[in-house]
Amino acid sequence: MSLSTPLAKARGLGSAKSGTHHWIAQRLTAIALIPLCIWFVFSLVSMTELNYQMAIDWIQSPLSAIFLLLFIIAMFHHAQLGMQVVIEDYIDCKVIKITGLVLLKLVSFFAALAAATAVLKIYLGP
Repeated sequence: MSLSTPLAKARGLGSAKSGTHHWIAQRLTAIALIPLCIWFVFSLVSMTELNYQMAIDWIQSPLSAIFLLLFIIAMFHHAQLGMQVVIEDYIDCKVIKITGLVLLKLVSFFAALAAATAVLKIYLGP
């Protein structure tokens, strides 16, 4: 016995079975961001002086650089997944929706790339 109408069956409507990956990815990035955010805030608060040289020294630490890169990747991916859901749910016009999704992915990718490049440049030195 099926709960869908004959018209829905004829149109092929129903679950696309493709949202599970997106949902799991958003939850995993949220879980990863919890300890990374705590580490980031604790690291900033524990600095005795907030000056340029101390920030450079902090980023040049291997552990800090690795955690910063993980934080950047998780943060931008999580933000992109969340904004994607908002665009898909609340924008009806197909052209605007597709354009928004493409721009969102491009901006997210290049912003994460710029942030990761900045961390790597500081970590690796001049």
